[in-house]
Amino acid sequence: MNPLETFGIVPVDFATLTTIFKGYTFPKDKVVSLEKSGELIRLKKGIYVVSRNIHRQNISMELIANHLYGPSYVSLESALSFYSLIPERVHSIRSMTLKRGRKFITPVGNFEYIKSETSYFRIGIHQANINDRYVFLIASPEKALCDLIINTSGLRIQSPKAMRVYLEDDLRMDFSYLLNFDLEIIKGCIENGKKKNELTHLYKSLKQ
Repeated sequence: MNPLETFGIVPVDFATLTTIFKGYTFPKDKVVSLEKSGELIRLKKGIYVVSRNIHRQNISMELIANHLYGPSYVSLESALSFYSLIPERVHSIRSMTLKRGRKFITPVGNFEYIKSETSYFRIGIHQANINDRYVFLIASPEKALCDLIINTSGLRIQSPKAMRVYLEDDLRMDFSYLLNFDLEIIKGCIENGKKKNELTHLYKSLKQ
């Protein structure tokens, strides 16, 4: 069995890799050779994911996003797409983080991280468990939508009616599904986040 199979799709750091190859005279050189052969994919300095050719599983972009830069959780369009709330496929993963904003371009895809204040960050985070194989942190649908509204540049919505138009026409969301949203999460975002007027219009449009 290839020792890399034990990691599956979970990203792994350089120190851990050198440990499993400690029987080699130069374990660091072994890691470098595995990267050159394509068995390991370097996401950034010191962080790798094992090639699909080894573990024969689909790589989770959401799981990678959590490991690549943190603390962070998947959100915005990426989370809304994960929940099938918007029809568009997402080609990069966007997350919220407590650190400064960053962007990473990797062989498996692009990742963007947006800075959040601590009091706002901790609201509405869920742990997604995928078939009991792996877990990652992701915004609840309500928090993901609030994150998107807050971080969409130039978005100014003046009424609950205009908010509904934005949700249905611009985002193409099914408004009937949104009526099941947890309004307490949105209230928490209003109290702790930016664009309080827009989030208040969101709250009112869903409460009606």
